[in-house]
Amino acid sequence: MLPAPTADDRAAWSHVDAADLLARAEADLGTPWPQPLASQAARVHRDGDRSTWEDAAFARQHRLSRAVIAAAVTLEEHWIDEVADGVQLLCEQSSWCWPAHDDVYEKSRGVLADVTDPFLDLGAGEVVGQLAWIDHVLGAQLDARAPGIRSRIRHEAEVRVFRPFIERRDWHWLGLDGDVHNWNPWIHSNVLTAAVQLHDDPEPLIDLVIEGLDRYLVSLPADGAIDEGYSYWWNGACRALEAIDVLEHVTGRMPASIEALRASVSFPHRCHLGGEWYANLADGQARPRVHQPWHALHRAARRLGDADAAAHAAAHRGLPASEIAGLGRLVRELTDPEWREVAIVGSPLPRDVWLPSTEMLLTREREGSPDGLALVVKGGHNAEHHNHNDIGSFIVASDGVPVIVDAGRPTYTKATFGPERYSIWTMQSAWHNTPTIAGVDQSPGREFAASEVEVSLSEDVSSLALEIGGAYEIDGLSWWRTAALDRASRIVRVSDVWRGSPTGATRLNLVVAGEVTPLDSGVRIVPLDGATPVVIRWPAGIRCTETVRELDDPVLSDVWGERLTRLELDVSAREDAWITVERDIVAPATSDSEDER
Repeated sequence: MLPAPTADDRAAWSHVDAADLLARAEADLGTPWPQPLASQAARVHRDGDRSTWEDAAFARQHRLSRAVIAAAVTLEEHWIDEVADGVQLLCEQSSWCWPAHDDVYEKSRGVLADVTDPFLDLGAGEVVGQLAWIDHVLGAQLDARAPGIRSRIRHEAEVRVFRPFIERRDWHWLGLDGDVHNWNPWIHSNVLTAAVQLHDDPEPLIDLVIEGLDRYLVSLPADGAIDEGYSYWWNGACRALEAIDVLEHVTGRMPASIEALRASVSFPHRCHLGGEWYANLADGQARPRVHQPWHALHRAARRLGDADAAAHAAAHRGLPASEIAGLGRLVRELTDPEWREVAIVGSPLPRDVWLPSTEMLLTREREGSPDGLALVVKGGHNAEHHNHNDIGSFIVASDGVPVIVDAGRPTYTKATFGPERYSIWTMQSAWHNTPTIAGVDQSPGREFAASEVEVSLSEDVSSLALEIGGAYEIDGLSWWRTAALDRASRIVRVSDVWRGSPTGATRLNLVVAGEVTPLDSGVRIVPLDGATPVVIRWPAGIRCTETVRELDDPVLSDVWGERLTRLELDVSAREDAWITVERDIVAPATSDSEDER
């Protein structure tokens, strides 16, 4: 029995506030169900497009989740029929695996899934988890209205998930090679949910899930940081927390290594800049979608006694419940009386955050407020999960809104996780706030890393100093960068000193969001969201040019608007340079000529 009430528990479901979900479910009725097509699946191998098939598959699952909630709240027969239709469509779908993940092309050069050899990926895990929650919540109603459909669910779960999970132990996401990432808890948590609900003898499956989860848990650093970035916490560490919750509820068992997972509960609020904005290292978005499973974070924080993490989750309680994060999460959120009653409070916004495992510093002017300047600086190496070549890069925010920014990622394609990854501009160091040295940008790989990292945290100044020359394939190069937030002066200063760079064009790259106005030896930027403008200055005599990047990808433009601007400071004739950033409320006069820049 999964840890949520079934639809027969009218005391629980009669209190559910799901008016927004029910309205959207009503709009679905009588319309064709979304249908992922073979030609869309084949596009992954034809032109790299993975979104068209995935969008249709996700829309189908989201519609089904809405129908499940409508059926559980009302028990009306037409909603039970809608659920049965959606379940049958999923059972008839040739593959639950997302085409971009399937190994059929590598095995046989086929572009469509091999139904005799199903691939167990994130997509298959999500479908079987959804079906398990449907079976739990509406099992009695489906038996009465569509006898036999629950047997079909169990058959498909056995063929597509349980049997491959047991018989194949070469899944890359198991982490047997030591490379453990968010796929591990994401898939294991769904397999566990399905095993508990749908399998007659779940113990062998549960044993393998615990073994696999332990492999993920021991890989977590003591500081709880996730090198994949904030956006992937929800489908990594959070999935592990949810799996442990189900394990304890159903079996009373726990994985052996959970201490680092306790620390990870603080990771979301330790990446928070303010409002909807986050420090978006790796493939994350600076302004991710607001419909995260905040209830799951709150439930974990309550259980582990992390008041700050609970407060950060509670700050989002007023948002409408969403099906986007998955049916199980939605059911638990809607039926948790403690979550319904929690007070909406402010996010904690700690003054200084230092995560040594990823060498990330986040520091702001004062604790508990996004007002003023904030600075994020990153060391680490260029083989992190969802890596960007960004050693020594930094972010500066004004009133919690990034103004010197990390662009994040565009829409995923086949190239994103293949050998062409670093042909994508957002992954390149030249589109991060790092130097291009004698025409050379940073290289990917574990050996390209920061060194001599020193953090200093005090009441007046917090800073990170690091040697970043090792991120470049340039013999004999030393490049020291120090980034500091001076609270007394209310200024950010980034200083570079270098030796041994070969002859050639060398520049400091600054990627900025907002309206840019030239000044003598600087620029004034009006950030997004009405944040206080800032002035960026550099030494006199350094020439600045601009490259404007128009954004036609919605994953980027939904965050940054129509464009980003790269400021390119020519430091070819120097061995040191600096920039300062300070807030500027009064608009200054502009320069007469852009040539002076």
